[in-house]
Amino acid sequence: MPKDFIPPHGGYKDLISYQKAKIIYDATVYFCSRFIAQDKRTREQMIQAARSGKQNIVEGSLASGTSKQTELFLTGVAWSSLGELLEDYEDYCRINNIEEWGEDDPGRKRMRELNRIPKADYETFRKGIENEDPAVCVNVIVGLIKVTCYLLDQQMKRMRKDLVEEGGLREKITRARLEERERQRRAKREKDLKDRKDGKDIKDPKDRNCP
Repeated sequence: MPKDFIPPHGGYKDLISYQKAKIIYDATVYFCSRFIAQDKRTREQMIQAARSGKQNIVEGSLASGTSKQTELFLTGVAWSSLGELLEDYEDYCRINNIEEWGEDDPGRKRMRELNRIPKADYETFRKGIENEDPAVCVNVIVGLIKVTCYLLDQQMKRMRKDLVEEGGLREKITRARLEERERQRRAKREKDLKDRKDGKDIKDPKDRNCP
């Protein structure tokens, strides 16, 4: 039976969604300690949502080798957690009369430039995240969350497509077993044909017509 039906998995560090989620977690820890230090409950919930977004990407990637369904589910949990976190930041903006950057805002344009940098990390966005103006801080983090949610949404679309077209591990194992059985049947038929052919070619010494 083929031994390669378990695909490569666990390469979450190469996922742009994970790289962004890691920045979001670190940024949220910083933001909460600076601007929401007095509201312990909200602070803990926001940090937990940020952590859940990051960790579920990791867990989904690690589980993908044996269960594409689990990978899809956990990626969905990551997407939902970051959606919850986005709502918290939007609440902060509303309560503090902070406007979200528009499409033509210089800050939004700069974010687009930074998001195109390969393997961007916290240092890439540090000036924005740790800016003196809380409006800049929150807009940078909100932008990162929206980009990450988009990336996760695209990953889930690809996962659903792969599941429909290729199936999960159970289907792959079943397919591998059927292919192996068919291979064995073909090998047996070929052997039987060869044995019969060899039997006809070898004449029995007791045969009267044998010279």
